[in-house]
Amino acid sequence: MRTALKVVLAAIFAMPAAVALAKSPDCASWPRNMALVHLKNAGLIDIPSVIETQTKAVRLASEKIGKDLYQQVYDITFHTKDGKKIEVITNSRASSEECSMSAVDVYVVANKIGGSAQLPSEGTTKK
Repeated sequence: MRTALKVVLAAIFAMPAAVALAKSPDCASWPRNMALVHLKNAGLIDIPSVIETQTKAVRLASEKIGKDLYQQVYDITFHTKDGKKIEVITNSRASSEECSMSAVDVYVVANKIGGSAQLPSEGTTKK
């Protein structure tokens, strides 16, 4: 009986760890790369001019919409060598196996009114 109790307690304490592993994937690289392609095709950016180390991608939302399928929204800011800054919002689907589960919708932020002048520094990723 004592051994059975230990097994049950071990299972209960292991549950939060297992649940924590089942979080949404961090797929900033796919929307970032596709945003660059869309911006280049629209004539808004020259890819070699992008300063990779200054690119910031912030996940704004990740909603589970199916078994291992997530709808993800990122705020991505690119900086170029000539001092230009381009901010986009992306929307795409991802799974833990594949970040490119859908095409990437890219919305260029032309004007930001109100609020902070800078992107949130918490939770930023460089990918």
